[in-house]
Parts: sequence; structure tokens; C-alpha cells
Amino acid sequence: MSKKKDIRALTKEELRFFFVENNDQAFRGNQVYEWLWSKSLHTFDAMTNISKETREMLAANFVINHIKVDSMQKSKDGTIKNGIKLHDGLIVESVLIPTEKRTTACVSSQVGCSLDCKFCATSRLKRMRNLNPDEIYDQVVVIDKQSQLYFGHKLSNIVFMGMGEPLMNYKNMMKSIQMITSPEGLGMSSKRITVSTSGVPKMIKKMADEEVKFNLAVSLHSAIDEVRTSIMPFNATFPLKDLKESLEYWYEKTGRAITYEYIVWDGINDRKEDIKALVAFCKAIPCKVNLIEYNPIDDGEFQQASSAAINNYISNLEMHDITVNVRRSRGKDIDAACGQLANKS
Repeated sequence: MSKKKDIRALTKEELRFFFVENNDQAFRGNQVYEWLWSKSLHTFDAMTNISKETREMLAANFVINHIKVDSMQKSKDGTIKNGIKLHDGLIVESVLIPTEKRTTACVSSQVGCSLDCKFCATSRLKRMRNLNPDEIYDQVVVIDKQSQLYFGHKLSNIVFMGMGEPLMNYKNMMKSIQMITSPEGLGMSSKRITVSTSGVPKMIKKMADEEVKFNLAVSLHSAIDEVRTSIMPFNATFPLKDLKESLEYWYEKTGRAITYEYIVWDGINDRKEDIKALVAFCKAIPCKVNLIEYNPIDDGEFQQASSAAINNYISNLEMHDITVNVRRSRGKDIDAACGQLANKS
């Protein structure tokens, strides 16, 4: 593996300083920065407005650790799953989800996952490392190109719902969003980005303090501590009381409503008391609930709840004026749906 520094780890100011130190003009740093980010170039040779000597100097000092699409699968519903090979040979997965009106990129933030949700295939993988900001950014670039190629329009939305817990890779996640939304990067609106977390209260408060403009979704699945801990064991460390407090703080600071992602399983969280607890939890701050279809991961421990149980949730939430949507899974036939990303390839 190369010992040279990845040039995209440098800020624009550091790039400018590098050129000054090497007896060149500072504005060369601006030119290179534009090639690296807004034009997403992967080789120094392609930087056509820079002299050959300068390109050779860059190649002697730096590398560009770009990602590669190692495999691509298309679902019968149009969903595309990418196996993304990183510069060190590790693999993550990202997904393009098309609908009639938009395309959404579901991106990964870690190789494996830091948490231990029992219903999620990714959580069974050991967390190998955090993704760098450019590796997250590159996933969006790849999916934007696929959106234009296969669906005729630019990518419209981004969700941090792929492999890993984004808030356990906080610094790199925030840097990637900064570049995705920057006019010097992809120039996408923050309002089109959603960060989905299993619930790390301290980091939710940190985000709120930074007055971010993107959306927050929480993978909730139960508003009863004992039940939530049985399916998401880390809840013992980050109990619902702390999560709720952090979400109240988030709303107070940002004014942005929360989306709760919620799967209903047979015999686990399909009782009246489960519904009652969720309604009470939702009343704390403005929110909406997405009831998500469960995607099995090869064992029988978790089974989709009955239609009657789902309808009980819907009617009770609506009765209390809580917005609720039912989300059908996309890409199930290629293991691209929520909770199924596990590098089976």
C-alpha cells in the first residue's frame, strides 16, 4: 500500500500552501482542488490546465485513493446495488433507489458496523474501519452518474442508511456532507440529505449544536426499553430516556422534525402496549413514523408482523394526529433492502 498521502485529505488552504512551498503559485491549489472535488478526477494526468511537470510533482508526493465499482446488481424494481471496492481492498455496498419522481442514494459510512442490532445483516460484520470523507463522497458521485445514465436525471436525495452507524464516524460523515453540499463539491441542498442513526444521544446533541440543515431519522423499532434492548442491545448503554432528551434538544436547536423508522415484528413489538409506548414517544416532538417492511436475513428469529398488527399501528398513530407512512422495501431480490447489506459477494 502506498505511503504517499491521499491528496483529498488536504484542505484547499493546505493545497495552496503546498504549491507556495514548492515555488509555484497559490492559485494552483484552487485548480487542483476543483479537479479533485467538483470534477471528481481520479488521476493527475487528466488535470489538463496544469503543466506536465506540476502533474508529475503531484504524483511524486500524493495519491488519489478513489473507489471502484467492483460489482453491480440490478433489481427487477430498478434498484441498483453497488459493491464498492476501497483503496485497501475492503468492500462496502451502496444502493440507488429509483421512484417515478426521484432517485435516492443510500450510502455507507463504515466497513461493517459499530453496533449490534440483531435484525440487521451488516451488524454481523466486524467493524473494520470508518470510511474517509472522500470515500463517502465518491459513492454519491457514482450513484449520481448511474442516475443520469439509467434514469435520465441527476440524483435527487441522499440517505446515510447503508452499512455502518454514521454518528460513530461523525467527523468524516460531517466532512463528506460539507463537500456534497459545497458549491466547490456537488452543490446539493442539505434539505435533500437524511442521516439515519440507531440513536447516539451525545452525537445527536453535537449535530444540533452545529445547527446542521440536513434531516435526521432514527431507527427506533420500540419505545419500550426492555424490548428495544432485546433487539438492539446497545440500547442498554443509550436508553430511550437519553435518546428522547437528545431529540428534544435537536428540535429545540434546529426546528427540524424527526423521522422514526420502525419495523413491526411478529411476537416482538406488535402488542397494544408497544403501540401505546410509540404514540407517547412521538408526542414529545414533531415527527413522522415510517413503518418499514421487514427484510429477512436468513434466520427465523424475526418475522414480519401481520397486516392486522400494522393496521393497528397506523390507526392508533393517525388517531393521535401523528403522520405515518408504510414503506415497501426495494431491491429485496438482490439483498439491497434495509438491513440486508452484508457483502454476500
